[in-house]
Amino acid sequence: MPQFPLDGTELRDNFRYFTAIQVRWNDLDAYRHVNNARYHAFFDSAIMHCLTVDGGFDLLDGPVVPFTVENLCRFHRALSFPDLVEAGLRVARLGSSSVRYELGLFRAGDPLVCATGYFVDVFVGREDSRPCPLPPAIRAHLARFTV
Repeated sequence: MPQFPLDGTELRDNFRYFTAIQVRWNDLDAYRHVNNARYHAFFDSAIMHCLTVDGGFDLLDGPVVPFTVENLCRFHRALSFPDLVEAGLRVARLGSSSVRYELGLFRAGDPLVCATGYFVDVFVGREDSRPCPLPPAIRAHLARFTV
């Protein structure tokens, strides 16, 4: 499995899936930079877009749900309003009930990464919150983005 830096040298070409996220005025902090907590929300939005919009995952009524058990964000360059963010995603590990997503946030058209990080999700039963196998359709969808 290839190892990627997840640092300020990360390249767009290392990511397999992209979605656009518009920075809103209320995403800014007192310094007029995107607030650090919003970077995590951008990562989460990219993951949910990949799963639900493109993957057909039923987050609201399906029998399993993803629980985030670990995440990390590294800041490299500031984002601000009215930037359009291009969130890149790759699947670094696809386990039986868990997924490690690695992400990069880029200002639209800019080759330099603004933030990198990862999320680890464990899929659990909606009723009992116990780990369970990824649904086959979601496993196949996520496999397309595995590095």
